[in-house]
Amino acid sequence: MLTQAECDLIEQQMQRTMVAAMGIRPLASDDDVARCEMPITDATRQYFGILHGGAYLALAETIAGMGSLHVIGFDPAAKVCGTHVEGIHMAMSPTEGKVFGLATLLHAGRSTHVWNVDVVDEAGRVLSTERVTNRILWDKNAPKH
Repeated sequence: MLTQAECDLIEQQMQRTMVAAMGIRPLASDDDVARCEMPITDATRQYFGILHGGAYLALAETIAGMGSLHVIGFDPAAKVCGTHVEGIHMAMSPTEGKVFGLATLLHAGRSTHVWNVDVVDEAGRVLSTERVTNRILWDKNAPKH
Protein backbone atom coordinates (compact mmCIF):
# COMPACT_ATOMS: atom_id res chain seq x y z
CA MET A 1 0.00 0.00 0.00
CA LEU A 2 2.62 2.56 1.01
CA THR A 3 5.13 3.54 -1.65
CA GLN A 4 8.78 4.05 -0.78
CA ALA A 5 8.35 7.80 -1.37
CA GLU A 6 5.42 7.86 1.09
CA CYS A 7 7.48 5.91 3.66
CA ASP A 8 10.33 8.41 3.29
CA LEU A 9 7.93 11.35 3.76
CA ILE A 10 6.34 9.74 6.82
CA GLU A 11 9.73 9.05 8.42
CA GLN A 12 10.75 12.67 7.80
CA GLN A 13 7.52 13.98 9.37
CA MET A 14 7.75 11.62 12.37
CA GLN A 15 11.20 12.73 13.52
CA ARG A 16 11.19 13.79 17.19
CA THR A 17 7.76 12.20 17.84
CA MET A 18 6.63 9.23 19.90
CA VAL A 19 6.59 7.19 16.69
CA ALA A 20 10.32 7.77 16.20
CA ALA A 21 11.05 7.20 19.90
CA MET A 22 9.39 3.78 19.68
CA GLY A 23 11.30 2.94 16.50
CA ILE A 24 8.16 2.48 14.38
CA ARG A 25 9.00 2.52 10.67
CA PRO A 26 6.62 2.26 7.70
CA LEU A 27 7.35 -0.44 5.11
CA ALA A 28 6.69 -0.09 1.40
CA SER A 29 4.52 -2.73 -0.26
CA ASP A 30 2.63 -3.17 -3.50
CA ASP A 31 -0.55 -4.70 -2.09
CA ASP A 32 -3.57 -3.42 -0.14
CA VAL A 33 -2.01 -3.79 3.32
CA ALA A 34 -0.27 -0.92 5.14
CA ARG A 35 2.78 -2.28 6.96
CA CYS A 36 5.20 -1.10 9.60
CA GLU A 37 7.78 -2.57 11.94
CA MET A 38 8.69 -1.85 15.54
CA PRO A 39 11.66 -3.20 17.47
CA ILE A 40 11.14 -4.72 20.90
CA THR A 41 13.36 -2.55 23.11
CA ASP A 42 13.46 -1.24 26.65
CA ALA A 43 11.28 1.63 25.41
CA THR A 44 8.49 -0.75 24.32
CA ARG A 45 8.73 -3.53 26.95
CA GLN A 46 6.96 -4.06 30.24
CA TYR A 47 9.22 -4.36 33.29
CA PHE A 48 9.39 -8.15 32.93
CA GLY A 49 10.47 -8.12 29.30
CA ILE A 50 7.45 -8.65 27.05
CA LEU A 51 6.00 -6.05 24.73
CA HIS A 52 3.81 -3.54 26.58
CA GLY A 53 0.11 -3.66 25.66
CA GLY A 54 0.13 0.09 25.07
CA ALA A 55 2.92 -0.37 22.51
CA TYR A 56 0.62 -2.67 20.52
CA LEU A 57 -2.09 0.00 20.52
CA ALA A 58 0.34 2.79 19.60
CA LEU A 59 1.70 0.67 16.75
CA ALA A 60 -1.83 -0.07 15.50
CA GLU A 61 -2.98 3.56 15.62
CA THR A 62 0.23 4.63 13.89
CA ILE A 63 0.02 2.24 10.94
CA ALA A 64 -3.72 2.85 10.51
CA GLY A 65 -2.98 6.59 10.43
CA MET A 66 -0.27 6.07 7.82
CA GLY A 67 -2.73 4.01 5.78
CA SER A 68 -5.34 6.76 6.01
CA LEU A 69 -2.78 9.31 4.82
CA HIS A 70 -2.20 7.10 1.78
CA VAL A 71 -5.95 6.72 1.13
CA ILE A 72 -6.47 10.50 1.12
CA GLY A 73 -3.43 10.99 -1.09
CA PHE A 74 -1.43 12.83 1.59
CA ASP A 75 -3.74 15.80 0.94
CA PRO A 76 -2.36 18.80 2.89
CA ALA A 77 -5.95 19.99 3.50
CA ALA A 78 -6.58 16.98 5.78
CA LYS A 79 -5.35 15.77 9.12
CA VAL A 80 -5.77 12.17 10.28
CA CYS A 81 -6.66 11.64 13.95
CA GLY A 82 -7.30 8.33 15.68
CA THR A 83 -10.60 8.46 17.54
CA HIS A 84 -10.98 4.87 18.73
CA VAL A 85 -8.54 2.01 19.25
CA GLU A 86 -9.34 -1.32 20.85
CA GLY A 87 -7.25 -4.44 20.95
CA ILE A 88 -7.15 -8.06 21.94
CA HIS A 89 -3.81 -9.61 22.86
CA MET A 90 -3.87 -13.26 21.88
CA ALA A 91 -0.34 -14.57 22.38
CA MET A 92 2.65 -13.83 24.57
CA SER A 93 5.01 -11.49 22.80
CA PRO A 94 8.62 -12.25 22.11
CA THR A 95 11.14 -10.44 24.33
CA GLU A 96 13.44 -9.38 21.50
CA GLY A 97 13.42 -8.83 17.76
CA LYS A 98 10.68 -6.98 15.92
CA VAL A 99 6.94 -6.99 15.52
CA PHE A 100 5.02 -5.90 12.45
CA GLY A 101 1.73 -4.04 12.08
CA LEU A 102 -0.45 -5.15 9.14
CA ALA A 103 -3.38 -2.79 8.56
CA THR A 104 -6.30 -3.68 6.31
CA LEU A 105 -8.86 -1.02 5.40
CA LEU A 106 -12.42 -2.00 6.27
CA HIS A 107 -14.21 1.29 5.50
CA ALA A 108 -13.11 4.50 3.77
CA GLY A 109 -15.54 7.37 3.91
CA ARG A 110 -14.71 11.04 3.38
CA SER A 111 -14.44 11.71 7.12
CA THR A 112 -14.02 8.26 8.72
CA HIS A 113 -11.74 5.30 8.04
CA VAL A 114 -11.92 1.97 9.89
CA TRP A 115 -8.93 -0.39 9.93
CA ASN A 116 -8.18 -3.86 11.23
CA VAL A 117 -4.58 -4.19 12.38
CA ASP A 118 -2.86 -7.47 13.16
CA VAL A 119 0.41 -7.28 15.04
CA VAL A 120 2.57 -10.26 14.17
CA ASP A 121 5.98 -11.54 15.24
CA GLU A 122 8.86 -12.28 12.89
CA ALA A 123 7.43 -15.76 12.21
CA GLY A 124 4.05 -14.27 11.19
CA ARG A 125 2.20 -15.42 14.33
CA VAL A 126 -0.62 -13.04 15.28
CA LEU A 127 0.10 -11.62 18.74
CA SER A 128 -2.62 -9.00 18.91
CA THR A 129 -5.41 -7.63 16.76
CA GLU A 130 -6.76 -4.09 16.90
CA ARG A 131 -9.63 -2.13 15.41
CA VAL A 132 -8.79 1.52 14.69
CA THR A 133 -11.16 4.30 13.68
CA ASN A 134 -9.65 7.45 12.20
CA ARG A 135 -11.37 10.78 11.72
CA ILE A 136 -10.29 12.78 8.69
CA LEU A 137 -10.39 16.49 9.55
CA TRP A 138 -10.66 18.60 6.39
CA ASP A 139 -9.51 22.23 6.40
CA LYS A 140 -12.46 24.03 4.86
CA ASN A 141 -10.26 27.04 4.01
CA ALA A 142 -7.62 25.08 2.10
CA PRO A 143 -7.48 25.58 -1.66
CA LYS A 144 -9.05 22.80 -3.71
CA HIS A 145 -6.78 20.92 -6.09
